[in-house]
Amino acid sequence: MGHEVVVATNGEQGISQAALTSPDVVVLDLGLPDINGLEVCTRIREWSEVPIIILSASGTEDRKVAALNGGADDYVTKPFGMAELEARIRTALRHRQTDLAEQGPTTLHVGSLELDLLHHEVHLDGRAVELTRKEFALLSFLGRNAGRTCTHQMILSAVWGVGYDREAQYVRAYVHRLRAKLDDGPGTLIRTISGIGYTVNSVPDAS
Repeated sequence: MGHEVVVATNGEQGISQAALTSPDVVVLDLGLPDINGLEVCTRIREWSEVPIIILSASGTEDRKVAALNGGADDYVTKPFGMAELEARIRTALRHRQTDLAEQGPTTLHVGSLELDLLHHEVHLDGRAVELTRKEFALLSFLGRNAGRTCTHQMILSAVWGVGYDREAQYVRAYVHRLRAKLDDGPGTLIRTISGIGYTVNSVPDAS
């Protein structure tokens, strides 16, 4: 129906993709193979206002209330027609476009680092930093999750996609490149969590 769709096959991947791609709307099934869809909804809502449409085989009132209390914007019960789902998506997109029109440019600030998420530009202390698309994707994912530990698996799923969950060396290599370009040799900005992954320190600007 003309939408550009990013697919996640489980909850953890869905959270990662939502952080990386900044979707206009999330269609979330509650029946996921790893974690409960309600937990996915709650975790996304901790840092994003993206509209979330829940799909569920359960139409009980308490289930709907739990989803809406967890941050969902809409709830569609299975079975449903595609025309109905499309109408719900269009409504969510209209609301999203109104919200975005009221916002300024999409930028992300982490200490003295500024990321322009629309134009894929990075500035450190006002100085432009040239990054490849993959380096930018990795840095923006870590930046969106500043202060949180991102596991190797989360990063690989979000930045490289399905099938790379055992390639932790990819992450280590790209973090090394990012640190070199960001003058972060000591790992002050991108901190290593030994055996787990990385976190970006959400340290405010000294200025």
